[in-house]
Amino acid sequence: MEVNGSVVSVGVVGCGYWGANYVRVFDELPGSQVVAVCDPRRDRLDWVKSRYRTINTYCDLESMLGSIHLDAVAVATTARTHFAIARRCLQAGKHVLVEKPLTTLVEEGQQLAELVAASGKVLMIGHTFLYNDGIRRMKEFMHRPDFGQVYYLHATRTNLGPIRHDVDALWDLAPHDVAIFNYLLDSHPLSVSAVGSCLLGNERADVGFATLQYPHNVIANIHVSWADPNKVREVVAVGSRQRIVFDDLNNLERVRIFEKGVAPPEQEAESFGEFRFLLRDGDIISPKIEISEPLKNQCLHFLECIATGQRPLTDVYNGLQVTKVMTAIEQSVRQGGVPVEVLP
Repeated sequence: MEVNGSVVSVGVVGCGYWGANYVRVFDELPGSQVVAVCDPRRDRLDWVKSRYRTINTYCDLESMLGSIHLDAVAVATTARTHFAIARRCLQAGKHVLVEKPLTTLVEEGQQLAELVAASGKVLMIGHTFLYNDGIRRMKEFMHRPDFGQVYYLHATRTNLGPIRHDVDALWDLAPHDVAIFNYLLDSHPLSVSAVGSCLLGNERADVGFATLQYPHNVIANIHVSWADPNKVREVVAVGSRQRIVFDDLNNLERVRIFEKGVAPPEQEAESFGEFRFLLRDGDIISPKIEISEPLKNQCLHFLECIATGQRPLTDVYNGLQVTKVMTAIEQSVRQGGVPVEVLP
């Protein structure tokens, strides 16, 4: 995890809750060293200095880029600032790890893709759940014959806030589940239909429901909310032979496999009275999931990609596809839930 035989020097832009985690993780990894943090809030820079005395702090991006050597930059700012910051860092010759979503406009994502192709630098998107061992095992089980035919997927991501001030609840939370669905199904949705509601006096939706239509008649549903007192982080995959549940809040049984399913008979019935569904009942299995920190797995992958030149799992095209889906969801909400095709 070294560049030209040396430790990767990292700068972190944005030091809120998630940015502070990037500082911690990159500081802990043996292949990297956090040398700079940029944030316009003086109290956040004071917090950094109180805990990491060797890290240089800056109030603006240009000062950081012009004052200290950096191999890579991690961007953990508000969603609508991602494009400008990531572009500037790539132009300055830095590898970039940017939080989800990549951008909030498709055109901006395409510009970043072109810049990556021209620069040869790594641009990786922080779709952290794709580095979660529970989600990876879920995909493994879904691709086994025991799962059967994929029927549908469902994700729930609810809590009381935190309320964002630049994007709505769908843009804030749903990119996680769009990325997970695309990963589990190895495909992209063809169209979406979505609705949202402003419950908390916001001009942005606090709750949203989105239905994604994937190839082979597979549908996937997402429910997100900033207004639900019950915190849920769950992804469900239903197949003809099994149901698999990923529960990110369950540390003991993060993944459960229900060996239950229903399917029509292989031979068509001659009358309604003869029609019977084939029911399958079985055990509930809780496979062992290795304990690891997804953010640390993600940052390790970023360092590996810098060192080897390999393409990140969550590269710019992966992030651009999620932005395309989210843009279609946004358009559908504005039009009262009508289906909207996803850009290819």
